[in-house]
Amino acid sequence: MIRAYKFLMRPTVSQQAALVEMLRDHCSLYNGALQERRDAYRHASKTSIKYGQQSAQLKDIRAFDPDCQGRWSFSSQQATLRRLDKAFAAFFRRIKSGDTPGYPRFRGVNWFDTVDFPKDGDGCRWDSTPHEPVTRVRFQGVGHVKVNQHRSVAGKVRTVSVKREGKRWYVILTAEHNDPEPLPATGSVVGIDMGIANFLADSEGKFVPNPRHGRNAASKLEAAQRALARFPRVRRDKRTANHQRAVQRVTDLHRKVRRQRLDHAHKTALDLVREHDFIAHEDLKIRNMIKTPAARPNPDQPGSFLSNGARAKAGLNRSITDAGWGVFLTILHAKAESAGRDVIAVDPRNTSRRCPQCGHTAMENRPTQEKFHCTECGHQAHADTVGALNVLRAGLVRREAQTA
Repeated sequence: MIRAYKFLMRPTVSQQAALVEMLRDHCSLYNGALQERRDAYRHASKTSIKYGQQSAQLKDIRAFDPDCQGRWSFSSQQATLRRLDKAFAAFFRRIKSGDTPGYPRFRGVNWFDTVDFPKDGDGCRWDSTPHEPVTRVRFQGVGHVKVNQHRSVAGKVRTVSVKREGKRWYVILTAEHNDPEPLPATGSVVGIDMGIANFLADSEGKFVPNPRHGRNAASKLEAAQRALARFPRVRRDKRTANHQRAVQRVTDLHRKVRRQRLDHAHKTALDLVREHDFIAHEDLKIRNMIKTPAARPNPDQPGSFLSNGARAKAGLNRSITDAGWGVFLTILHAKAESAGRDVIAVDPRNTSRRCPQCGHTAMENRPTQEKFHCTECGHQAHADTVGALNVLRAGLVRREAQTA
């Protein structure tokens, strides 16, 4: 089983400068490899360059530029080239599926914030000074950096990554270890229905309120972004002290909202995993749910458009994004796997319109957002609770079909 760990680093001033240079040089390598692919396709009869060809050039690149590219880990530079190769693979996959292609773009220094090391011990070393009371991680060209390790790492460390978030630096580890012991069985099963008015409702009639972290911080974010907009757009090294403080203010607010959302998702998922052996949830296609509605041209007046509800849809999209359903479901699946619990996603269609008593399905069964009133048998309940009950039943049927 693979588990990820994220720890805050405490680099010195010189180490922080070296980390910035490492990101800059890897960004330069990424952009150079992208430019080579573009030029080869445009000017060499649509020739495609692959990762293997660019990786074979690394030795010559490092020898030509020993002060920049030559001082960093060879394997981390290979990982940067693989990152570009994955971007092109995703680009061609989107073309084949008919989605918006999204050709890989050049990265600015401020957009390139991660360097990966594919193997612990190759250009990096986790816990490089194990006999000292302070944990350190060593990076080639940087040195031994202090780490604020707030919990132990279980298993053998496989990969190490450096990530910059604002003015903070983090080390991200992936460790492989044997499957942990499952939690004791509770004999309980539950279905959950994700929502906006309530974060989720379960089949037992319980509700988890939606904290709305993004909405609560919206006024502060708006003021901080308005203050940042007063400054002209210049390079990072040309910014004034006031400009840097404005940038940092926006970054800190976004980080706080993100951490609040993660904390709520972890706690909610942990409660579900501890209390239930089986959890069923809706298989939500969140990316499709938050798409902007297509424009509606006015046939009577060429060049003008009819109302398509874009403003109301934008508010709904913000609420869905603020709820963080995708993050929560990812965390739920990971915790359930560690605890030996079963989690199944089911088709969400008509789950809030089907009566749990008689099975009658109709749009009229849900007259309001919260109320469910079956037009066939008269059953009344909260619409989200009805949805959770139907999700649970569909999940149990699917589990039985899988074990059969």
